[in-house]
Amino acid sequence: MLHPVPEKTAAPRHKIHAYIDVAVVVVVLVCTNLIAHFTTAWANIVSVPVAALVLLALMRRRGLHWSELGLSPRHWRTGTKYALAAVGVVLAAVAIGAALPWTRPFFLADRYATISGALIASMIVIPLQTVIPEELAFRGVLHGTLDRLWGARGVFAAGSLLFGLWHIASSFGLTTGNRGLSGVLGGGLLGQITGIMLAVAATAAAAVVFTWLRHRSGSLLAPIALHWAVNGAGALTAAFLWHTTLA
Repeated sequence: MLHPVPEKTAAPRHKIHAYIDVAVVVVVLVCTNLIAHFTTAWANIVSVPVAALVLLALMRRRGLHWSELGLSPRHWRTGTKYALAAVGVVLAAVAIGAALPWTRPFFLADRYATISGALIASMIVIPLQTVIPEELAFRGVLHGTLDRLWGARGVFAAGSLLFGLWHIASSFGLTTGNRGLSGVLGGGLLGQITGIMLAVAATAAAAVVFTWLRHRSGSLLAPIALHWAVNGAGALTAAFLWHTTLA
């Protein structure tokens, strides 16, 4: 005859499972980041999307509901409203930044020096390789596991910090490939270290906003839209400025 698990025993066991879930997600993300940036070009392309899907499937089996992952259809309407508002704010900010002489150089990233390259990046590479997988992994899976363990405060604090640290490897050549940043920070070792620290701080701060949108709307649509607007609009603006301001 089966006996119910005493409440005092079940609660600590549930807590242990929550810690294990968070640990698994963090370990997978760390390994994915290292594989993406320090192995092959193909690994850089496919590792993050594959890891995001694997984490989604794994945590669904661990019992996370679609609503905990930000993927419930009942939140699509609210998510769309927040998404449109967020994109509008970003586009306005980008337009102002591109128009002002002292902020315009910060848009001049070398990798977006061609119109075709910027279009491919903003419409294909950025959404499929970066925005959707990162939001699915961080504001979806990691958000859900952290929320079960520590609630909203843990999601905002730990989730934002981890998202900032996620961008260390991708920021190694930040100052050498951006005319505005290299002009301010320089291209030497100190400038590179400063650039990495600024990138971590900026992306952690951005993660707070992404998490707020996810928390308020209950949907991944809003942070996905904002994330794409920041990266995609920046790429298109860079290409436009390369072919107008510097023509």
